[in-house]
Amino acid sequence: MLTALVLLSAAPGEAQSPIAQEPVAQQVLVLQSVDRGNLILDYFTNNFRVELDRLVTRPVNFLQITVGRAGLVGASDEVMVEFIRSAYEGRKPDLVLAIAGPATAFARRYRSQLFPDTPLIFGLVDRRVLGTGPLGENDVAITAINDYPRIVEDILRLLPRTRQVYVVAGSGPIGRFWRKVLDTELRPFGGRVGIVWLDDLSLRGLLDRTASLPADSAIIFVTFGTDSSGTAYADERVFSELHAHANAPLFAGQSVYLGHGAVGGSTIPIDELTRTAAGAAARLLAGAIPKSINEPPQLPGPPTYDWRELQRWEIAESRLPAGSVVLFRSPGLWETHKVVVLGSIVALLLQSALIFGLLYERRGRQQAESDSQRHLALAADASRRQTMSALTTSIAHELGQPLSSMIHNAEALQAMIDADRAPTATMKEILTDIRAQSVQAAQIIERHRAMLRSHQVHKKPIDVHAVIRDGLALVAHDLKTREIQTGLGLVSSPCIVSGDSVLLQQVLVNLMMNAIDAMAETPKARRRLTISTAMQTADVQVSVRDSGTGLPPDIDGTLFTPFVTTKPHGLGVGLTIVRTIVDAHGGTIDGRNNPDGGATFTITLPRVEVLDSRSASMGAA
Repeated sequence: MLTALVLLSAAPGEAQSPIAQEPVAQQVLVLQSVDRGNLILDYFTNNFRVELDRLVTRPVNFLQITVGRAGLVGASDEVMVEFIRSAYEGRKPDLVLAIAGPATAFARRYRSQLFPDTPLIFGLVDRRVLGTGPLGENDVAITAINDYPRIVEDILRLLPRTRQVYVVAGSGPIGRFWRKVLDTELRPFGGRVGIVWLDDLSLRGLLDRTASLPADSAIIFVTFGTDSSGTAYADERVFSELHAHANAPLFAGQSVYLGHGAVGGSTIPIDELTRTAAGAAARLLAGAIPKSINEPPQLPGPPTYDWRELQRWEIAESRLPAGSVVLFRSPGLWETHKVVVLGSIVALLLQSALIFGLLYERRGRQQAESDSQRHLALAADASRRQTMSALTTSIAHELGQPLSSMIHNAEALQAMIDADRAPTATMKEILTDIRAQSVQAAQIIERHRAMLRSHQVHKKPIDVHAVIRDGLALVAHDLKTREIQTGLGLVSSPCIVSGDSVLLQQVLVNLMMNAIDAMAETPKARRRLTISTAMQTADVQVSVRDSGTGLPPDIDGTLFTPFVTTKPHGLGVGLTIVRTIVDAHGGTIDGRNNPDGGATFTITLPRVEVLDSRSASMGAA
């Protein structure tokens, strides 16, 4: 039975078109070994046609006939030969191409009956199939040398623990041929690895066996054709099912299996073999003498591997031979999302530039804040010194009283000792008085020294009431000298803020001294300085009220502007420093005239909740 007859163009015996200008198509008879389904043969045949059409100038008609036996069923050779001859009745083909071993054997066996004068190409055939005998007068061989020992060496290089190599070659004539050849060629590996042939199994048995191979095994796929039951199977299907079921890596000798499940190695490049065969065919169709074409056998190409199979079987790329080519890598982020990556890089660069700019701006702002705090400290120091200079008389008066008492007590004690009339109890009483007066003097000196000491801003929870009392102590002498009455309107609860006690004390002393100066022309009976506090949910307010002349209308809106003053000899920086200190504490200050005369300055500071208010009061002292 004829297994296949494929007409790829007009049949050779058909009448040609009457258009005389068209060149006569050349006829190529393709003797195929098996039907479609063989990866190697299908790839070679399809690409041969494409390459030949590219190389020739005249049209080519292809007649493809499958001459290989499909298992045990098929037409006899005589019937096949007669069919081919009848297909070309009246004209012989211009070229015959026998593809692979079975077709090559058929063509050589019936060469004398199948157009002996027509050039014949044996294509895609291993050199060992042709043997060592000479070719016919009109024959050309495009052969390859499959190097299976090299494949075993590749396996041992990639998988050095391999102990068994299983060979799949089918049970048909091709499989028997390769077993005979490879039994000899692979014998040197007997001491290193066991060679096991799987040629006595059905397809199902083969799949079951390869699904449960021992560890450290590998599989070499040579071909399949038919199984032990005589059933023919397409190599493509068998290889695909092996790849899906086998628990060991698959190796093959031809490049077309790469991408279909083979790990890879030094394989026969079918592309090169196809181009060589098409080139020889084009030369023969152009009139070249067959003997002039002598192509060397195609050898395995550079080692090439499938990245996916290397990953599947955990084969490190460091084990690959030098110069290896790795195909089918999973595309990286750059290949799959180049636009997104570029956009992300640009966005990252822009964001980095923005962040750098913000950091630079933040650093500049921090530097400015640091400079501002330093300048504030310097200005506050200068203002405190100016204030303390104005309080010189007060300091002298405050220190005069305890020092005078200490002198008098010391003189009295000396007189009693000289007169030998100094009872022990009396001396203890005098010494106690001297000690008390010295402590009072020391406190006065420390209070004024704290105001004069250079100072950086240092915030902590403090009680505003303590700051008010310390400030009043500093100006107490001036208040007494100028006969100014003092009033306190402090809330009963501590007013806790986060601040610097020295700087806030400076603010209050400055406002008190301004109030004292403002009441210089006020009648003594009406002179009164009132300090009060109020506590809101989030704020603490401190008010300093006087009964002086009030604020002149011409400085409305410029009260805290530098160098604006209402004093004849003032510099106009005191209130500016006051506002700067209040601003540094996150607060505000406002000055307004009272309806009944005088002015009131109100400071508002953020309130802080502190569990131990006594510690805050002590911290402000």
